[in-house]
This record gives sequence, structure tokens and C-alpha cells, in this order.
Amino acid sequence: MPLTPDLLRRSARRLAQLKGRQPDERSLQEVRALIGAPPPDGQPRELLIEYLHQLNDGYHGLFERHLVALASDMRRPVAEVYEVASFYHDFEIVRDGQQPPALAVRVCDSQSCAMAGAADLLARLAVLLGPSVRVIAAPCLGRCEQAPAVLVGQRALPQADCPQVEQAVRQALSDDPQQALARIDGLADVAFAGFDAYRAQGGYALAAAVVNGEEAAEDVLRCIEDSGLRGLGGAGFPAARKWRIVREQSAPRRLVVNLDEGEPGTFKDRTYLERDPHRFLEGMLIAAQVAGTEVCTIYLRDEYHAARRMLSREIEALQSDPPCPLPQIELRRGAGAYVCGEESAMLESIEGKRGEPRLRPPYVAEVGLFGRPTLVHNFETLYWLREILEKGASWFSSFGRQGRHGLRSFSVSGRVRQPGVKRAPAGISVQQLIDEYCGGMSEGHSLYAYLPGGASGGILPASLSHLPLDFDTLQPYGCFIGSAAIVVLSQHDRARDAALNAMRFFAAESCGQCTPCRVGTAKALQLMQAPVWDQATLDDLNTVMADASICGLGQAAPNPVRCVQKYFAHEIGG
Repeated sequence: MPLTPDLLRRSARRLAQLKGRQPDERSLQEVRALIGAPPPDGQPRELLIEYLHQLNDGYHGLFERHLVALASDMRRPVAEVYEVASFYHDFEIVRDGQQPPALAVRVCDSQSCAMAGAADLLARLAVLLGPSVRVIAAPCLGRCEQAPAVLVGQRALPQADCPQVEQAVRQALSDDPQQALARIDGLADVAFAGFDAYRAQGGYALAAAVVNGEEAAEDVLRCIEDSGLRGLGGAGFPAARKWRIVREQSAPRRLVVNLDEGEPGTFKDRTYLERDPHRFLEGMLIAAQVAGTEVCTIYLRDEYHAARRMLSREIEALQSDPPCPLPQIELRRGAGAYVCGEESAMLESIEGKRGEPRLRPPYVAEVGLFGRPTLVHNFETLYWLREILEKGASWFSSFGRQGRHGLRSFSVSGRVRQPGVKRAPAGISVQQLIDEYCGGMSEGHSLYAYLPGGASGGILPASLSHLPLDFDTLQPYGCFIGSAAIVVLSQHDRARDAALNAMRFFAAESCGQCTPCRVGTAKALQLMQAPVWDQATLDDLNTVMADASICGLGQAAPNPVRCVQKYFAHEIGG
């Protein structure tokens, strides 16, 4: 067909009519008022989740028209922005014509809070607060020692009850933004060490010595190796070995701190962060220098609102008066996805994507964040570095019981008199931990069972309360220590209920990428609600999930089920 002038005009008109939904001017202006005008090549893709947070905070939800405007300014397909927004639990997408609730109240329903009456509290609040407030069950909020824990907007309430929550809701609905932030910031009643106080006590002197070459990197590596320090987020990979692998890769290299801490029962990182953030930051600077990384990214779970605001201020204080040349430091905000505790899913999230785990190899130490070699560390691993390097490897390794070496931070919750983070020798038994560090069992309770590693770590009976708690000691019993989240059950609890609580969590948190986990957790949850378990079918599901799931979520999901079948068969019939 010849290209006549009329045909060319019609083609030009069609090209001018862009496909898909187009942003309106009002929505563009509202988005830009929060995140700024886009540069010529569009807003950077990796900041998508940060922008979604700003919109979600500013408008109490993500309006579809804002998502369209954001996609336009980022030069991304609307479907891509929508699929990221819909992946994360902390985002509420608001359909056109709908009005979001004025406030969200999240009631933790994970194991420790469930034992403290979370279900009753949730039901009562749903009736009490009315339709203008969105009351929802939430996975672990990282405040298990404060059970039942509740988030009113961004304000955390410990040992919450209905009058306390009702008062907090009234305040939140009447506060101006500055009052609301003051209530968030003033929540934590802890002995906090800020930048000036930390520097006055010799803080950052060691980091400066390492960065300035006064302390050799090889000496630091050898000390960490001799101490036996392992990754304290759950996997237990030797820290110094990880540094050596990363520093052997080509530059530029990255360092990422996993502060997502989503494992139910775990709250040690939050506790240390609230009290001594600069001890962690100094450890991060040391690791960055030794491993040769140029950019440090801290991925902090979204539920820690007060800690995020505090950490942001303390990083600014460090950058305004640096003790030595600093790497670039970025603080990124998670969005409520447990799977992002898996290192590759966390990197996907930092890149502005759905938090879906990557297939391996390649490993993140070789191909990590933005395709660069990446050193990924848990917060607590870095928190220990200054003390180990100052006191020596033998100081750290001299602690231990039952043939184990080192110190561990146990997050203890449940039926004990004094829950909290307990710094104790590696290899201590749960009975010793309860008796020596937790003031014994709560009044009227005796030890019946315990979760040694949060929801993923399995469930053990009181008859095995003598086992050493450490890496590699619990696997013969179908469990693992993981992040050392100890949840203590008594004769008033049932192990099958704890396993059901864990499976409900796994089914809700599965990213859906692989069929064994997506279908297996949902099917197992259905079977486990029956009075008598179909153990043959559960055995098949357990095998498939453990053997074929892409990441640790699906691989570990069978642990509580298998433990109940093995140690608490009287609870499940059949």
C-alpha cells in the first residue's frame, strides 16, 4: 500500500494515542509533591518501593491513579508497578472510587502473641473500633517479648489491651503529623547510646584504624576466623570466609545488611539496634573496608518505624562528622514480606522488584545486588565485630557449654517469667536458659515443648530440654537453631497448635514463585486443621516441599509438622 499523505496523517494520530491508562494532571502533581519531579530519563527503578511507601504513608493507601502517575514518571509499565505494589503486605491498593480507612491497626497473631490472647484482642478490637479503622491480623511484629503486640498506624504498643489501643487510635486520628512522629519516637524506653556518647567512649577508633591502614585487613580476618564467628541471621556461614570470597571478586563490590528480622519469635536485632546503633555501624564500616565494598545498603523491616527514624538520624550524624572516609550508606525500607529475609529475595526488593528468591548458582557473593559481588550480613554479626576485635578471638571463643564455643543472643518469649534477649554461652540448654536467664517458668506453667529456631526451626518436647542450643546440634532431632528464637510452651499449650500457627504463617508468606511451596503450604494448612491428621499425605507434601522448593521458606516449612508427628503423635490422632 502506497504511503499517501492521508495514510500518514492517520498513522500519526494513532501513534499519538498512547495505549493503556494515562495519568491525569492532578495525580501527577500529587505524586511529584511527595517524590519530586522526574529527571529526564525517569525516576530510578530501584527506588520504586521507597516511592510506594511515601504514597502509602501520605494517602493511607495506594490509589490506582497514583500508581498510574508513578509508572509514567518512572517510565515503567503500569502492570510492573502494580505487581510490585500488590506483592508486599504493607501496601494497601485502593480502587478508584473507594476510600481507604483512616488508620490501620495490626494485631500480631504469631505464636508468642497467640499464647498471650491475640485472637481475642483482634476480635474485640474489630467490633470496638468501627469501620473507619482497618483492624487486621499481622505476622510477627518482632516484639515477641512484649506480647500481645499491636501496631496502631506506625506506633508500636507493647502488652496491648483494648483500652490502650482505643486511646492510641484516638490520638492517631487527632494528632497532627509532628505529634504523631513524636509519639512514635518516644515509644522505646531504653538506654540509648547516640553518636556523641558512642564517640566519647572510644567508638569508631577501631574502624578508623582499619580504614586508614593502621590495622591490617589480614589481621582482622585472622582474628574473626580464630573467634569462630558465624552468620547470626540463621544460616551460620563463617563470617571471615564470606569476606574472603567477596574481596576476591572484581570491583565494584557491595555490602548489604539484612535487618529484616521476620522470623516469628526473633527480636534480638531490634533490641540491640534500639540501644546501641553505632556499635553495629562501626562493625559495618570494618566489614566494608576489609571486603573492599564501596556502597553499604541497610534493609530494615518496615514494622520498626521508631528504629528506622532513629537509625536515619544517627547515620546523618555519622556522615556529618565522619571519623574516617566513609562508604556510601543507604537505608532501605522493607514492606512486610517474610521471604525478603532470604538474601537473594532481599536483593530483588532493594532493586525495586517483587521479593522473589533467585535460583543459584550464581551466588550473591559473585553476582549480587545490581549484578555486583555482594557481601550480605545479618545485623548481629556486624554488631559483634568491635568487641571481638578489641578483646581478642580467644575472649569470644572461651565462652560455651557442652563442647560448643562462643556467645549467642537468644530471643526468648512465651511461658517464662522474664522474656527478652539473653546473651548466653553457645551450647546452653533450654532448661538452663529458662532457669538461669529467664527467672524460670511463668507461675502455674511447666515446660512442655519449645521452638528452638522460631517458626522454621521445628518443635522439641520437654524431654529434650537438655540439648545444646547451637549451630549443627539440633539437626539430628529434625530441628535447627536458626536465628536463636526460643518460644517456650507449657502444659497449657499444644504443639499441634504451634505447628498450625507456623504453617498458616508460611502459607501467607509464600512468594508463590515455586509450586512446591505455594501449593504445599496451603494444602498442608488445610490438612492440619482436621481433628485427625492425614499423615500419609502430609508426609508426601513434606518431602516435596523440602526437596523441591527454591528457597528456605518452603524447605523449612515441614519442620514443625514432622516434629509434631515424631514427638507429639498423641495430639494428632491416627
